Amino acid sequence: EAKVTKLRKEIYGKLSPYQRVQLSRHFDRPFTLDYVKYMFSDFMELHGDRLFRDDPAIVGGTARLGEVPVMIVGHQRGRTTQERLKRNFGMPNPEGYRKALRLMKSADKFGIPVISFIDTPGAYPGLEAEERGQGEAIARNILEMTRLKVPIIIVIIGEGASGGALGIGVGDRVLMLENTWYSVISPESCSSILWRSWEYKETAASALKLTAKDMKRMNLVDKVIKEPEGGAHRNQQKTFEIVKSNIISSYNELKSLSSENLVSNRMEKYSNMGVYSS
Repeated sequence: EAKVTKLRKEIYGKLSPYQRVQLSRHFDRPFTLDYVKYMFSDFMELHGDRLFRDDPAIVGGTARLGEVPVMIVGHQRGRTTQERLKRNFGMPNPEGYRKALRLMKSADKFGIPVISFIDTPGAYPGLEAEERGQGEAIARNILEMTRLKVPIIIVIIGEGASGGALGIGVGDRVLMLENTWYSVISPESCSSILWRSWEYKETAASALKLTAKDMKRMNLVDKVIKEPEGGAHRNQQKTFEIVKSNIISSYNELKSLSSENLVSNRMEKYSNMGVYSS
C-alpha cells in the first residue's frame, strides 16, 4: 500500500497537459448533478427557456447551500448511453443557454447568488443550433452575466471548452479543479486544424496553456482547487467537501459587497484579462 501511494503521488505529480485533459474526461468524475446531490439541499430543478424547449444538456434550479438559498446552473453529461444521447454529451443548444439566463435573471430578481458548474466539450455545433441563434445566445449570456447584481461563483469541474463554457462562465470568482482544462479549443480540434491530424494533440495541449496551473498563472481563474490524490474520481466524497468549502469561502468574501461593487469589480476583472504588446 505504501508503494502504491508513493507511485500514485509520483505519477499524478508530473502529469502532462494532455494527460490532465484525459483525466478531466474520466468516466467516473462527478458531474453537476452529483455535486448538487451531495453539496446542496432542497434542490428543485427548473425546466425550459420559455421560447422553444428544455435542453437537458444544461440543468438548473433553486437549492440551499447550508441556510443560504442559491440558484444553480451547470452542464450535465450522462453516464449511460441513453442518458448521454438525451443530454447530447453535455453540448448545449441555444435553448440551454437561454434557460440558464432565465434562471440567472430570476436569481437577480430575488437577490440570491448564482453557482455555475462548467463541464462541456463545447456548445453544440449542429445546423439546427446555428439556425436558432447559438452565437447570439452565448453572447447574450456573457453580456447579461456581467450585469447581474448578485454574487456569481463559477466552478470548472471537467472540460471547459470555448464558448460552450463561457456561456455560463462569467463570474466574480472562478474556481478550477486541478485536473480540468479551460481553452478556446480542444487539443484534438487544434491539432486537426493546424496539422490536419490528431497525432499532434499532445503538442497542441502544451501550446494552448489550458491547465489549471496555466489559467491561474495568467490570472484567468481565481483559484485552483486541489483534488484528492489520483483525481476527483478516486474520492468523490472528499472532492464534494473540498469544493463545497471553497464555494462557501468565496460566497463569504462576496456577500458583503454592494450590487454596484459586484458589477464594477466584475467588469474590471474581465477588462484586465489578456496581455498584448504593440
